[in-house]
Amino acid sequence: MPLPRAWLVLPILCLIFWYGSNVATDRILSRPYGTVAQLEADTQLEVKLSVTIVVIKAEIDKELGFTTVEVKNTNPVLTSLVFQFPVTEFTQLESAISQELGLSIAEVRKLVRYRVIND
Repeated sequence: MPLPRAWLVLPILCLIFWYGSNVATDRILSRPYGTVAQLEADTQLEVKLSVTIVVIKAEIDKELGFTTVEVKNTNPVLTSLVFQFPVTEFTQLESAISQELGLSIAEVRKLVRYRVIND
C-alpha cells in the first residue's frame, strides 16, 4: 500500500519548522537587552525601624578591647539587636551607640546598663 503524498510532505514541514524555531530562538536569546535600573552592589541597605528601646546592656571586655551591646526593644518581631564596638571607654561607647541607634547621648545614658569583665 503506497503512502499518500501528504505524508511525504509532513517530515519536510517538520524539519523546516524545527530549523526556523532554532534560528528564531537563537536570535532572540542572543539579542542584548537594556536595563532600566542599574544594580548597585557596593552600597549597603539602611533600614530604619521605629521601635521603643527598653534597655541597652553593654558588656565591656577590657582584655579583648571591645564591647558587646544588646538592645532590647518592644518590637514583637525583632526583640533585640546585638552590636560590637571596638571601644571600651564609656564616653566613646555612648557616642557610638548614639550614632548607631540615632538617639541623643542623654537618652543613651538613661537606658544603658554596663557590665565590665576582665578588669
